Amino acid sequence: MSTSDGPLVSELSEEALLARIFPLLPRGSGTLLAPGDDAAVVAAPDGRFVVTTDVLVEDRHFRRAWSCGQDVGRRAAVQNLADVAAMGARPTSLVVALVIPADLPVTWVEGLAVGLAQECGPRGVGVVGGDLSGGPAVVVAVTAHGDLEGRAPVLRSGARPGDVVAHAGVAGWSAAGLALLHASAPALDDELVGAYLHPSSPLEAGPAAALAGATAMMDVSDGLLRDAGRIARASGAVLDLEAPATAFADDVARLGPVAAALGASAERWVLDGGEDHGLLATFPPTVPLPSGFRVIGRVRAGASGVLVDGSAASPTSGWDHFAGR
Repeated sequence: MSTSDGPLVSELSEEALLARIFPLLPRGSGTLLAPGDDAAVVAAPDGRFVVTTDVLVEDRHFRRAWSCGQDVGRRAAVQNLADVAAMGARPTSLVVALVIPADLPVTWVEGLAVGLAQECGPRGVGVVGGDLSGGPAVVVAVTAHGDLEGRAPVLRSGARPGDVVAHAGVAGWSAAGLALLHASAPALDDELVGAYLHPSSPLEAGPAAALAGATAMMDVSDGLLRDAGRIARASGAVLDLEAPATAFADDVARLGPVAAALGASAERWVLDGGEDHGLLATFPPTVPLPSGFRVIGRVRAGASGVLVDGSAASPTSGWDHFAGR
């Protein structure tokens, strides 16, 4: 039965649904053959392709009660594009596999396509194909590709004692937005709620960091401490971070009123909050940092680990896909 939002997915054939989606998707500057055949063709002038994949599952990564299709499309694009950028590559294309229940309004699916296009189109990234299937809940699986443009990939394992630790993007905003939604108080701060529903990532900073000589880098998706620990373990070094009130003074000040209203800690949101999709990188101390990066600590010799203001630290929260927190 159709709703006030128009027809349901069950009322259209797969071809009819795709005919609604395809015109909404960007082709991308590197796309040689767009959707319509069994597979797309995308240029790889470097001779290498960066590839990553991620998945969003309804009621685990998002809730339809909170997020419209456009929100989910933007989030799905950003979290994958950020992984490509964290390798020092320029994103070129996405393919999207979508599982959708029969009673989902078609307008929600169209909104998803619009959200993908909003994040991909301005960057010359094509959404070049994928797959559709029915199922009991919405699942959005995205595979992203990127071009290294002749550069070496920036790995997690390259941090060396003496390097500076730097961060680009915001920290703790998405966690604050999620806390507002859980508290049924989204009206307290629309901007922070938006940072959770459709996060923004400083994607251009990834290739810029690679060009500047970054020694290690990764997307901060699961929380600053958790992801800093991953660089520390991969590099066999210690990341000694400054206190949040110093390193992330602007973020702590921005989050402070909401934290006070909810009885939470802005500093813990900065340290443990995930899904901001900033970039965490290390650089030789003599390298001028690219625009958008700020120094937040130093790399030191020692058994791998993370310090905050000189003291051992570990995440008290952050996201773990199997613990569900």
